[in-house]
Amino acid sequence: MVKLGYTILYVSDVEKSIEFYEKAFGFNRKFITPENDYGELSTGETTISFVSKDLANSNLKNGFIESSQLEKPFGIELALITDDVQKVIDRAIELGALVAEEAIQKPWGQTVSYIRDIDGFLLEICTPIK
Repeated sequence: MVKLGYTILYVSDVEKSIEFYEKAFGFNRKFITPENDYGELSTGETTISFVSKDLANSNLKNGFIESSQLEKPFGIELALITDDVQKVIDRAIELGALVAEEAIQKPWGQTVSYIRDIDGFLLEICTPIK
């Protein structure tokens, strides 16, 4: 049997990225290495992990494409579910996130917005599907 363990984001500053997610979304820190090159957040059922770009480069011989707020986002997103989309967006923006797409209501009733975190990763902020 296989199960999803965690999603890992490659970031410039693990501590800074973890602090952003703690303050913006209220997630709890599970672990961070003394070297500040790897850390984990508890988000409910799934863990979000952060790895320094230096550590990621040591693991991947051919490197990787770095995420940035200045470039288009990768073709992947983290979806964060909340009952108050605008409140979550406003708090994230105060902490350095950028709006990618304003909140809209989908035909099925769900409110959906897209922001970019401080490292440029795409986050969907949405209400639950009912």
